[in-house]
Amino acid sequence: QVQLVESGGGLVQAGGSLRLSCAASGRSFSIYAMGWFRQAPGKERESVAAITRNVGSTYYTGSAKGRFTISRDNAKNAVYLQMNSLKPEDTAVYYCAAVSVSRTTSFPPVAYDYWGQGTQVTVSS
Repeated sequence: QVQLVESGGGLVQAGGSLRLSCAASGRSFSIYAMGWFRQAPGKERESVAAITRNVGSTYYTGSAKGRFTISRDNAKNAVYLQMNSLKPEDTAVYYCAAVSVSRTTSFPPVAYDYWGQGTQVTVSS
């Protein structure tokens, strides 16, 4: 099992920045890739970015390209999401997810095994 805990959410004005962190514990050595998702009120959860644990390959969806940066620190079993130029439409609960190497080695992953509880990001106009 892998446990994921997000932090770093909060309230920020439009144009500002936030850095989300996700700490993994447990069988973190089994992780192949990690990702960030978000879910806004009344909307479906959507992928934001993903990163492979070993090589550090990255993937971004349209909403994140050019503004968000995903990174990882394997020594700390952590993944980060640096969010710049935030917009009110970025307001959502942001979730960290991880997928085991035993499930897939395709990238970006189509499914994840483990999820965090989420951290709220609110961008005011």
